[in-house]
Amino acid sequence: MDVYERKEFHMPQRLHIDDEKNTLLLMPCFMRDCFGTKLVTLFPENPARNVPVLNGIMVLNDAQTGVPVAMLNGPALTALRTAAVGAVSIRHLASDDTDAIGIIGAGVQGFYQAWFACNTRPVKDILIFDLFADKSAILKEKLSLKVPHVRVHQVTRVEDLLEKTQVVITATDSLEPVLPDEEELLAGKHFVGIGSYKPNMREFPRALFKLLKTVFIDTEHALEESGDLITPLQNNWIHQDQVMTLGRFWAENRSKEQAKGETTLFKSVGMALFDVCASKFIYESAIQKGLGQKINL
Repeated sequence: MDVYERKEFHMPQRLHIDDEKNTLLLMPCFMRDCFGTKLVTLFPENPARNVPVLNGIMVLNDAQTGVPVAMLNGPALTALRTAAVGAVSIRHLASDDTDAIGIIGAGVQGFYQAWFACNTRPVKDILIFDLFADKSAILKEKLSLKVPHVRVHQVTRVEDLLEKTQVVITATDSLEPVLPDEEELLAGKHFVGIGSYKPNMREFPRALFKLLKTVFIDTEHALEESGDLITPLQNNWIHQDQVMTLGRFWAENRSKEQAKGETTLFKSVGMALFDVCASKFIYESAIQKGLGQKINL
């Protein structure tokens, strides 16, 4: 995020192509010592075929020669870097005594978001809600193995999740808000929005925006992509001057302790810069540890 605020990169607008319900994303970004391109597809009906919703690859190149130096698993990279960004927002905006995390949406991203969140606060309980109980049960089992020191619960009502958690992470593909439009259930919490990557998608109700002093985003183009920003701005639930990047908040050394006592929202849509930074870190770590497979082109 610091690199983003200093503008030490060149990131063309990502190519976003919709074909009926399916989406293709082409995401390039250039930095001083490397550049990379992620190509991913999102096919919402894939689970019925026993195929993951998200598929794709990431190619990392040397900035001086253009030679590809690494090819990475696109979905794994996306899951890791998105969860890392969500965890950064928890570190800077959530209450220090947060001990219960709520996950709405029991997919791949729900797993990684919960796992990474447990490394930012002394989490004792994770509560999971999904419209499909079998998905919640699977996620509960996976998280119980990954973070055995944390109690993992499956709930049948979003209201129960809200009553018992301080941080709520939404990771769905919903077109309508997944939280109740009730201020008293939403007040005082930190929300992390991972779904809603299209203008017609929303996860948060009007009541939440009435509680917010500031809406934090990962990148400026989120304002054009997410229904959770477009709809509130169009309806004057919030105003443009209430929106800022988390990187700017961090760089300007705003009062983090004050923010931790408020209702806060971090909305992430992701960007290619995250992919390149994460790929570079993974590639350099793999080289140091002698991991990976060399491919002769």
